[in-house]
Amino acid sequence: QVQLVESGGGSVQAGGSLRLSCTVSEYTYRDYCMGWFRQAPGKEREGVAGIISDGTTTYRDSVKGRFTISVDNAKNTLFLQMNSLKLEDTAMYYCGIGPRPYGGIWCQPYGMDYWGKGTLVTISS
Repeated sequence: QVQLVESGGGSVQAGGSLRLSCTVSEYTYRDYCMGWFRQAPGKEREGVAGIISDGTTTYRDSVKGRFTISVDNAKNTLFLQMNSLKLEDTAMYYCGIGPRPYGGIWCQPYGMDYWGKGTLVTISS
């Protein structure tokens, strides 16, 4: 059973930064898709950033230029550097892992096989 554990969430003021980490117990995919997702109260879970096994990264438009996803394969750890945080970034952040979608590069929530329990990010004015 693959286990994912997120850390790094917290409360910061708008304009601040946070770095999220997600440790993955094992990689079971030759071609993987790993991503950061978030869910605000009353809203659906949405993709924030993703990375596939060849290193290609994707971002939702609202975080482009502010967030950076990266992976340390030697340490089985996924990161999300979040800068210039905004009030609307407030949410529970989850990491997920699944197989790379056939012919695609986007990590979608429905494509993830395993999830962490989440880490809360709260942005205040």
